[in-house]
Amino acid sequence: MEDYIRSAAFNARIEAMMRSHHVPGLSLAIVHKGKTASAGWGKASLDPPKPCTPDTLFDIASCSKSLTAASVALLIDDNEKYPKVQWDAVMSELLPDDFVMPGVGYTENVTVDDILSHRTGMPRHDLSCLGPLSPHIDDARSITRNLRHLPVATPLRSKFMYNNLMYTVATHLVEVKTKKTFSDFLQENFFVPLGMDSTNLQPAEARRKGLGDRIGAGYDWDKAKVAYQGFQWPDAPEAQGAGLVVSSANDMIKWVKALLHCEGPINGRVFQGLVRLRTIMEPTWRKPKPHTTTTMYAAGLVVHTYRGQRVVSHDGSGFGFSGRFFLLPDLHFGTVILGNADGAFDIQCTLTKELIDEVLGVPLPERPYLTQFTKKKTSKSARIKKSTPPPDQAQDKRQERLGGDASKEFAVRQDPSTNPDRAKEKKPKDPKQPPPEPQTAPLSAYTGTYWHPGYHTMKVAIRDEKLFIDAQDRSFGFTITLEHFTENRKFTAHMTFCLTTGGSSPVDAEFVWENGEVVRMGLDLEEDVKGLIWFGKGGGDDGSGERSPVLSEEGAAP
Repeated sequence: MEDYIRSAAFNARIEAMMRSHHVPGLSLAIVHKGKTASAGWGKASLDPPKPCTPDTLFDIASCSKSLTAASVALLIDDNEKYPKVQWDAVMSELLPDDFVMPGVGYTENVTVDDILSHRTGMPRHDLSCLGPLSPHIDDARSITRNLRHLPVATPLRSKFMYNNLMYTVATHLVEVKTKKTFSDFLQENFFVPLGMDSTNLQPAEARRKGLGDRIGAGYDWDKAKVAYQGFQWPDAPEAQGAGLVVSSANDMIKWVKALLHCEGPINGRVFQGLVRLRTIMEPTWRKPKPHTTTTMYAAGLVVHTYRGQRVVSHDGSGFGFSGRFFLLPDLHFGTVILGNADGAFDIQCTLTKELIDEVLGVPLPERPYLTQFTKKKTSKSARIKKSTPPPDQAQDKRQERLGGDASKEFAVRQDPSTNPDRAKEKKPKDPKQPPPEPQTAPLSAYTGTYWHPGYHTMKVAIRDEKLFIDAQDRSFGFTITLEHFTENRKFTAHMTFCLTTGGSSPVDAEFVWENGEVVRMGLDLEEDVKGLIWFGKGGGDDGSGERSPVLSEEGAAP
């Protein structure tokens, strides 16, 4: 396999895919029958220009979940110290007072297995988390305690529903039971024993250890400007467990090798606990992709079959980053692929098939993806290459556009997604809808502070003669511009995430009037929740999440 990834043909294909998908830098590491090899392409940073190598540090995003699940699995395996921590243990019994969910049957029944396999019935609610730009930054405990204020969407264990919050809850469990920070637990039990010397939780810890020069920048491709928009990413304590492990291909392959061969902290019992199938990710009846079977979620790991081989994997995608690792235990083969742009996800999907097919010895005519960048697409590739600035000449325009320090403007979080890490876009408005009606109420009638017990404070102001909400204090920082639609109460909320250049997505918004005054605001902030998330006008919480709820458990206006 080392000869294969060093070959001229393979390198040419990588470079062509990077140009096509607008990925400045990519790194890869493989392990096959105990032997490892790695390579890097492109740029880890465009300004200043730095080459991307197998030692470049990336935000591995939700690939971190495998380490979180393994952390809990180590507690489960240690019956002497943690006899009550078991896969089927009820979370509210392990974390009394902290772990409370709304509705009947959740708090008293949700188990460790449930939170690690995305079947609690709780949807994502990523926009409820307060990030570094908030005066009250969330942490693992506050995320756990805030669950009681967030509406559930489905009955317990009825549906796969990806949830980052529950993985942060898992780290709270680890911290409570071990009396250690989650960062220290990872260092002592994984990073040090496996020799993952460059891997840390949170980028600030990597910088503290003198690794700042190796941290790659994240990039988004601005189609309108035909240029990359780059940024560095700060810490996100509210997202630990769901992501924010900073690692390299050379380090992560050691984690893959440990899973493959049950080395270091991973023994046979721990591995079997992690890969035990729990939840069907796509239960709908449809034709599977060629050579694949139904995809199942285990614990921090995804399991499916490709060409008759069991594949264990996880994806990770953040604003400006994308990662994947996979392993085939029966072939003693594994791979890590990391990139510093969202477009790297498509490259990772192609390379997964290609590398597995190479190990299996699949004949070249049965690998259609190998012709994706051949002569018949040369003209298109040439156009892409011509329109794409050389990596070392690309400019980061974000600071200029914002009129300030881009690194301080936004907090970078794990991308809300479903692959399990790809974002679901809101459906466009129905073209058959009637045109908007004129607004007769003054904008000032809507302005003020609105509050929801789980989503905290939203302030509606006037900017450029439109209603505007600045929610950059969120884990996934965003802004909203409100456009009147009808009846002085229904609006279209144009939501723009701060670290993307793709424009805004329309979501529903509504205001409730009583006695001539606006008293509530509803926003469609969670697509899996029926109805809107309703905020009461006036007041606000102190960030602790302890204020008494003023809304119903379903998040609907009472």
